[in-house]
Amino acid sequence: MSSSLASKLSRGGRSLLGGLTNGSGSSLLISTCETTGNHPHPQVLQQLRTFIQMRTKLTVVDNSGAKQVMCIQALKGRKGARLGDTIVASVKEARPGGKVKKGDVVRAVVVRAAMQRGRCDGSEVKFDDNAVVILNKQGEPVGTRVFGPVPHELRKKKHLKILTMAQHLA
Repeated sequence: MSSSLASKLSRGGRSLLGGLTNGSGSSLLISTCETTGNHPHPQVLQQLRTFIQMRTKLTVVDNSGAKQVMCIQALKGRKGARLGDTIVASVKEARPGGKVKKGDVVRAVVVRAAMQRGRCDGSEVKFDDNAVVILNKQGEPVGTRVFGPVPHELRKKKHLKILTMAQHLA
């Protein structure tokens, strides 16, 4: 079973939602029941969650004018970006009349990541989507509002301005 799973993962690509797909549009899910031989139960299935790396599409959660960006490069770390890391991204979709236009190369900080991250107290935090806030060259947010939950781990990464603009802290 594990060899067939590895072959599925090797030919799978990234989808718009960040999941692994096999080209037919259906998401590949990894089941712990495949290794034990039991029948899969819907609550046991989990999606493979990885670092934010090159060509990962992320949603923009501020009012800068961009809707979706694609990661070009993670500025720190070899594997990719995690929660609170800065990336270089290209704007793929933008709202008309916004501060950021389609095709612009911008810097952004990851405020929500699907990959889990451990906290000091032993708990783990992970989100349903990958989301960023766009920054200018000085490292300040371009937008004036941040939508949705933002984790307090951004305080350690010195992104206090984003925390003050956020509606909800996770």
